[in-house]
Amino acid sequence: MTRMRTVDAAVLILEKEGATEAFGLPGAAINPFYSAMRAHGGIRHTLARHVEGASHMADGYSRAADGNIGICIGTSGPAGTDMITGLYAAMADSVPILCITGQAPVAKLHKEDFQAVDIESIAKPLTKMAMTVLEPAQVPGAFQQAFQLMRSGRPGPVLLDLPIDVQMAEIEFDIDTYEPLPIATPAASRAQASKALDLLTASRHPLIVAGGGVINAGASAQLVELAELLGVPVVPTLMGWGAIPDDHRLAAGMVGLQTSHRYGNETFLASDFVIGIGNRWANRHTGGIETYTRGRTFVHIDIEPTQIGRVFAPDYGIVSDAAAALEALLTVARERAVAGSLPDYSDWADEVRERKARLQRKTHFDSVPIKPQRVYEEMNLAFGADTTYVSTIGLSQIAGAQMLHVYGPRKWINAGQAGPLGWTGPAALGVVRGKPGEKVVALSGDYDFQFMIEELAVGAQFNLPYIHVVVNNSYLGLIRQSQRGFEMDYHVSLAFDNINTPADEQSVAHGYGVDHVKVAEGLGCKAVRVERPEDLAAAFAEAESLLAEHRVPVVVEVILERVTNISMGVEIDGVNEFEEIATTPEDAPTAILSLQQV
Repeated sequence: MTRMRTVDAAVLILEKEGATEAFGLPGAAINPFYSAMRAHGGIRHTLARHVEGASHMADGYSRAADGNIGICIGTSGPAGTDMITGLYAAMADSVPILCITGQAPVAKLHKEDFQAVDIESIAKPLTKMAMTVLEPAQVPGAFQQAFQLMRSGRPGPVLLDLPIDVQMAEIEFDIDTYEPLPIATPAASRAQASKALDLLTASRHPLIVAGGGVINAGASAQLVELAELLGVPVVPTLMGWGAIPDDHRLAAGMVGLQTSHRYGNETFLASDFVIGIGNRWANRHTGGIETYTRGRTFVHIDIEPTQIGRVFAPDYGIVSDAAAALEALLTVARERAVAGSLPDYSDWADEVRERKARLQRKTHFDSVPIKPQRVYEEMNLAFGADTTYVSTIGLSQIAGAQMLHVYGPRKWINAGQAGPLGWTGPAALGVVRGKPGEKVVALSGDYDFQFMIEELAVGAQFNLPYIHVVVNNSYLGLIRQSQRGFEMDYHVSLAFDNINTPADEQSVAHGYGVDHVKVAEGLGCKAVRVERPEDLAAAFAEAESLLAEHRVPVVVEVILERVTNISMGVEIDGVNEFEEIATTPEDAPTAILSLQQV
């Protein structure tokens, strides 16, 4: 046994648990923890400009890093409250992050001391565990339990609050004999897998819905193998996008009210059986439950028991990790394939592919100002299959999900349920940390981009290169579109005549307000502005060149038409299509990549 400060024990535990990527801001009440990180040197720390930004960086890192857990660190008081939005975004999407806060001394916690806030009570509803550690000897156990909880069952965040006197106290601790606690992972039985396959093979038009749990479990390869073995098309959810490549012959498109494809919704409506794996039947995916479930048999597989039946009662439910369930399903399906007892779904799969080829939304517009559809068309052509996209909310995210293409797991990083404005930029920095050397492209509307724009300086300081495409219509576009139902356009315009931007008849951007190019450059990054659709390809190429040369974030600001209505609705059989469907391949070049293997 060795006598050491509790913070030294905590840092050694982080290293042994493999959590060595931290994002945060030092402060008086957390400085002992920072001194331990400095002394041991095994944890890399990225200095954020805002603690909420640090929490989103840790979130982005965990989503991208395939098993590693990001850490967010802050001092007492407002640092903890700043983390709450980050905890909400992580909890909502089943992402493990560890938030560590400093705290006033134990004896001062009930005396309204400076920056002494009950962060444990505030954070509890948004975490798997929130704990103010009042006894120094409990610190190792608290960290040990935190990692077990973050990794067990449905993943999620934990907050540990450390009073400064607890941080400074000495305890006896032996890191050499420390062992992580075992992780509980429920697994589908053979009987359950057989029952699920019996229900599937009794249908004529089955679908597999692949949720984020498939990606969390690292089970995308098993999902594709099962789909191919059965010949059954796959619908990824927004969080499961990339579990099957978009250009796979059995990729049926996304279903839902907003982030969906017309061919995906039409295929779902033609189905008679659905097996959902690692998904939670989110309302933007299902729309009205009666429409979604009518005429279909459902099997639901999820790692969290309380998810089964939460939104609607399936015909059969299985509590299981997605990877374990897929392995069980594959074992039974392989045996039935050898015995020749699997149905032939090739006609159904051909029907799905024909619908996919026919029901593409038009993207090829030449108008000025630029229509957003053209931006996503050009992004597909410029960035390719190896790109990881990062986006959070708004018309930009909705249209991007309708028109971009994703070709692998963890290549679409999205704050799905919470959708906090400002998440995209800092999350992208975390993704870059989690995917060193890979191509990362963020997508924001101008309002999302402005929320935490200061974090661009973090990318410049620490050389975290990524491309941030900002589609600027100087509007709160999604809110403006939703206000149509109230026949108003109220406080959703961001436009003004910037006194620092001279009027120029040749500039489409004049009157759009904030000069994002100047702001980005002032924060140490590079930026390019595009005002004409024919210049998009060259701008993206220039951005890649600047990225390689300077190793900092590169902003590509695209000046859009002020008002564009993007396809959405309140029922999956009632999505409003505001633009025409493509009638020729030239109208929908984005379809070329997605249909290569059809």
